[in-house]
Amino acid sequence: MSAAVLAAAATLDAVLGEPRWLWSRAPHPAVLMGKAVTWCETRYNRGAHKRRAGVLTVAILVAGAILLGLALSLFGPLVELLVVAILLAQRSLVQHVRAVADALRLSVADGRMMVARIVSRDTSAMDRSDVARAAIESAAENLSDGVVAPAVWFLLGGLPGILAYKVINTADSMIGYRTERYEEFGWAAARLDDVMNWIPARMTAVLIALSSGRFTGWGAIQGDAALHRSPNAGWPEAAMARVLNAALAGPRSYDGARRVLPFVHGDGSHDIGPDEIDRAVTTLWRAWGAMIALCLVIAIF
Repeated sequence: MSAAVLAAAATLDAVLGEPRWLWSRAPHPAVLMGKAVTWCETRYNRGAHKRRAGVLTVAILVAGAILLGLALSLFGPLVELLVVAILLAQRSLVQHVRAVADALRLSVADGRMMVARIVSRDTSAMDRSDVARAAIESAAENLSDGVVAPAVWFLLGGLPGILAYKVINTADSMIGYRTERYEEFGWAAARLDDVMNWIPARMTAVLIALSSGRFTGWGAIQGDAALHRSPNAGWPEAAMARVLNAALAGPRSYDGARRVLPFVHGDGSHDIGPDEIDRAVTTLWRAWGAMIALCLVIAIF
């Protein structure tokens, strides 16, 4: 039943995305989760025991998400379908990534402005290839974080599972940074997010490679993933890099500081642009289709 509900929910998300008429009138669950994280961080990220406070914060957020999921599950499959559709992000991901390609075709400045909406790195000095690279990396990583991982945790734990994953992922995106303010308080969120994304990240790489006919290069994908600074994000990015034959990751700037990081698939093309972003969007849909097919197989057998 869960696999069938997931397939239907993913299809509903792909068709409707995030309707503006709805979320202009009601707060999106991700916004509510973000407010909960902010409330906890403002009050508890202080004193000499920040890591302990961060662990307790994550425990409370996860417990609340699980209890909410259990309560919503009592209303049956239709409510499950609607909640899961809301928590998946395939269509919105595609729209945001495609918007970068459209803007980049107008000018590099337009591309910078649009990609700044989906990445946290500095964009002011990006050239055409930097903008495209950032958009494609975001596409690959968010396919894992925003589509595959929620789907996996719904299959494993129902609504409690997907809600727990989403609140952890939201917390990691807000406080899971190695900065003076967040390194201790956000430690638990960052580590738990790494654990919960371990399987989905690798599954996303498999879906990207299989749906694009590149699974024969799995050893190269595995080697490229090891070059990435993240234990999980490197997998979908490495698979996407091979599919597009494009060099991803590499040097970038955060808060005005240049970080020299290795390229993923460094032998791939470094001169990329909106056409490669369009191909990445096509790859997102292929991987999504492979996930739906897998869900239907599970539902049948």
